[in-house]
Amino acid sequence: MLEAIYIEGTRKTPSISLDPKGIIKIEGRSIPEDAELFFSDLINWLHSYLGSGNPSTRVDLSFEYLNSGTSKVVLQMLKALKDLCNEGHQLTVNWYYEEGDDDILERGEYYASIIDLKINFLEVE
Repeated sequence: MLEAIYIEGTRKTPSISLDPKGIIKIEGRSIPEDAELFFSDLINWLHSYLGSGNPSTRVDLSFEYLNSGTSKVVLQMLKALKDLCNEGHQLTVNWYYEEGDDDILERGEYYASIIDLKINFLEVE
């Protein structure tokens, strides 16, 4: 059985919450030295989750800042989840950005356009 995972955020890394009931949350600043190493638990968990047969998934992404390494991991994750949609899985992606933070908003819009994925963009104060 797939276990829930929670990783506490730090000054350089986001908090990550992975719930096998279908809720994935990543929030905070993400500038880890080695993004692939930092996100390895998330990627491993996600591969197991993709095979779990859960009918719906909600992804909440709320970044203050993300570096290029994190960007690659987020893109990988969204592509994998998009594949679930192609199999009839229900996917909701919420992309939170601070008012006036055009960089974070544009990053989410870029993902939506290249993956052809519906993302809900939600401005927060």
